[in-house]
Parts: sequence; structure tokens; C-alpha cells
Amino acid sequence: MAKDNILHTSRHKAAAGATRLWLGAAAVIRRGIGSLLALTLPILILASCTSGEPRSQVLKVYNWADYIDEDVLAAFPAWYEKQTGEKVRVIYQTFDINEIMLTKIERGHEDYDVVCPSEYIIERMLRKDLLLPIDTAFGRTPNYISDVSPYITKQIDATSAPGRVAHRYAVGYMWGTCGILYNRQHVPQADACTWGTLWNRKYRGKLLMKDSYRDSYGTALIYAHRRDIASGRTSVKALMNDYSPSAISTVERWLKALKPNIEGWEADFGKETMTKGKALLNMTWSGDAQWAIDEAARVGVSLGYEVPREGSNVWFDGWVIPKYARNPRAAAYFINYLCQSRVALANMQTTGYVSSVGTDEVLRAMTDSAAYPTPHDLAYFFGESGRRAHLNPIMYPDSAVVARCAMIHDAGEHTPEVLDMWSKVKGDNLGGGIVIFLLGTVGALAAYVGYRKYTGRQHRILSMRHRRRHVIRLD
Repeated sequence: MAKDNILHTSRHKAAAGATRLWLGAAAVIRRGIGSLLALTLPILILASCTSGEPRSQVLKVYNWADYIDEDVLAAFPAWYEKQTGEKVRVIYQTFDINEIMLTKIERGHEDYDVVCPSEYIIERMLRKDLLLPIDTAFGRTPNYISDVSPYITKQIDATSAPGRVAHRYAVGYMWGTCGILYNRQHVPQADACTWGTLWNRKYRGKLLMKDSYRDSYGTALIYAHRRDIASGRTSVKALMNDYSPSAISTVERWLKALKPNIEGWEADFGKETMTKGKALLNMTWSGDAQWAIDEAARVGVSLGYEVPREGSNVWFDGWVIPKYARNPRAAAYFINYLCQSRVALANMQTTGYVSSVGTDEVLRAMTDSAAYPTPHDLAYFFGESGRRAHLNPIMYPDSAVVARCAMIHDAGEHTPEVLDMWSKVKGDNLGGGIVIFLLGTVGALAAYVGYRKYTGRQHRILSMRHRRRHVIRLD
């Protein structure tokens, strides 16, 4: 695989979009349009599925944007027909916020056959009994789902609900870590190896933070209790999933103390800003980091990525079959299809993220001894054949790095308190003058739009009268 040419799209996080301060205002503007779409979209989809076409021949896929190779998607119907003798047409839709996807399924009872939520949403869907078990009886077709790394399956099972073992309902797709992307020309590697650098005043105004409350929450709590972690009094896993009032208060205090160093909260622009040397540090995800490092090298900017020694989080997205799916058979085959090594490699090439598939074929394809001469212990992911592997350590972190990381669980009933804290942290970015300016700007824009609507309406009325008079004269 030509790893230097990997294309990339940012890993989308629900929290980043769901907690932005302008969503409230945007919701008002979108409400009318949203109501219309809510009425018409189901009708359009229903029309496309009921024009004499059996629902068993339609597969409705709901995924993040730019999160699958187009050729892989296009080739599935022919593969499915070869395996089953049945035809299927794919209806492919995308989302950019986990909670929007969840709401459409939980409240709208949308009949998507297969969707790709993040780990905490998988956990929530299991708890709410919104998933169907994946039938792995594929007849003469091999069960490629078994090629998913045991490490990923273990992570998935950590989201299990009472009576529901998670790996029976979810299959890992892509995964990665959270860490620090840094400019090697201005930031020593030693600084990038600790979360404390984010609070270091010498980097005032030079830091970009992911606009993600979950990652920021874990980062702040880990660093605040770094000595307790080092002494063994607590663990990264316990801290990142502590939603007690004292923990939430601690996170709020530490994140507010961090703000003088923050140039901006970003959902996607951070990696590009780093490639241009306009920021020195970026708390980000490994997929974004790898893309930025490759792009920066082309313009002479040297970037690096480290998972801090205090610990961090690992994340994954996975495929599930929602409760209201009407073609779970094709959905199971689709998930199985994506777990083939060749398909996994194609999706990695396109998205830039790391597949959950841990076969020897993937290991061989990703091995590059010249680029990565130092071997890494990847036995946790590939088994014994990965004990001394020459793979990109950003994409495939060494076992020692993984050992100090853990998964962030769903905050559950504590989510409102966490989001309230997050809004306080983010809201402090806006001083009173800025708020007044923004409100004034919004008001001016609203007045302008109203004026244009009025004048446009008057123009259309006059034009219509003119056309009518013209027609009468012609008659």
C-alpha cells in the first residue's frame, strides 16, 4: 500500500457538533426547513422503495460522510448476488452527528439496515434495546467478521448491556487514539509527551483544541490526577469515566485555566492550520495527525504526534443493525463484506484511518521496514506475528502506549451536567462586547433578509403584473 498517499477525512464526533454555542440560533433558522424535510424525506425514500421493488432487495446504509471507499460501496451488490444469488440495491445516506442518527432511529423509527455509530452511542443503543443481533450464518460465504482484531472485540464488549454481549450486536470498523500533534521546529518532543504542555504558558495562543467535550473532559481529568495515576491510586479508565460532581467541577476549573493558551476550538480545521505552521500544538485524533504530518512534509513543515505519558483514550466506530431494520440479512452480509482484508485495506487507503481488521494480510500490506526501522510490539492487535512489527506507530501504537489508554464510556444520565459544564467553559470565550456585537450582527442580518424578501416579493408582483399586461396587449 502506498501509505504516503493516504487520503484523509476527519473523524466526526457527536460532541463537537452538538455543543457549539451557535446551534441554538441555527436551530431556529432551520426549524421551518427541518419540518418540511421531516415531512417530505420519508415520502421520497418510501417512493424509491415501493415502486415495485421488494424491500428485501434494498439495503439502507447510514454512515459518516467520506468514511468508505466509493468503489468498495459500488462493488457490494455484485458481491452480494454472487454470495446469495439475490439482488440488492444500496441506498446510502450520511450523517455528521451521532445524536442526529440516534434520534432518527430511536424516535423516528427510521428503517436503516446498517449504521456506523461511535463507541459511546453503541453503548447507549444497547442499553436502550435499539439493536438487532448480527446473524453470522453466512452459508458458503466465509465469516470475515472473525478477522476483526481480538483487541477491538474486547473494546466493543466493554460497551455490553445486561443480557447483551456487545460483539454480537456490533463489529468494529475504524479506531485510533487521542494525543498531541506538534510542530517539531518549535516544540521539543519531551514537551509533546505530557498533557501538561497544553497548560504551559510559553505556548500561549499557540494551541488548538478539538471541539469535543468527551476528549477534553478525559484529558483534563487525567492531567489533574496525574500523580494519583502514577502512584496507582486510580487509573486512566476510572478517571475518564468519573462523572461525579467533584470530577465535573475539576474538569471545568482545569479547562478554564487552559483557555489563555487556546487559539481556537476546532472540529476539522486544526490539521490544516498545523500544516501551515500557524499553530504549534493541537490536541487531536491519530487519523487527523497522520494526515497533517503527511501534508506538512510536502510543504517543509515537520510535525510529530505523541500519546502523552499520563494516558489517553482509544476510540472506535462500529457497524450495527438497528432495531427497525427491514433487511437485516443484507446488513449482516454488508458488515461481513467490509471485514475482508482487501476491502479493509481499500477503506484505509481512502479514509486514512485504521481498520479494525487484524489479519496477516493487513499486517504485510502495512509493513514498511525502511520507513519504520524500529520494531513495535503489536501482538495485542495482530497476535504473535505482530510482536516485532515495522508499522507506522501513529496508526498502530505500541503495546506500551495502548496499555496507558482506555475507552471513554457514555456519560448516560450525567450527560446534561457534563454538557452544562462544557457550555460554561466554551461560553466564557465570549466577552460581553463580543456577545452584543454578535447579537447586533444577527439582528442586522435578519433585518436585511427580511428586507430582501419584501423587495423580492414586490419585484415579483410587479413583474407578474407587467407580464400580464404584456400578454393582454399581445392578445
